[in-house]
Amino acid sequence: IAMVVGHEIAHALREHGREKVSQAMAQTLIGSVVLGALQTSESQAKMASQVADVMLTLPNSRKNETEADKIGLEIAARAGFNPAAAVSVWQKMGAASSGARPPEFLSTHPANESRIADLTHMQAAVAPLYQAASKQ
Repeated sequence: IAMVVGHEIAHALREHGREKVSQAMAQTLIGSVVLGALQTSESQAKMASQVADVMLTLPNSRKNETEADKIGLEIAARAGFNPAAAVSVWQKMGAASSGARPPEFLSTHPANESRIADLTHMQAAVAPLYQAASKQ
């Protein structure tokens, strides 16, 4: 639970929601101007929107999720929660969602396997924070 709460706090601290709204507004404005100037059909406009999502929106969303994982892991470690437990969260999530998932590049979130690898890699950086918190 500490990892999930830390992750959500990180989204708030980094203002990811506000950033997403700003990006969507800019994307809509640019798309409207370009598509209006080119006098495209409705189907061409929909395709352009889908391409923009895959090229711009989804990678930024995954980047924000990874950033929230990293900051959330640090918050949890500073609060005295074992950062190694974060890896088990995503292992359990992977086991619980055994159904077909879209490829990572079509998702707003990193794949469970990517998160596990990233969180495993981050363990050494937050271990001293956890150890210091555990001594208090």
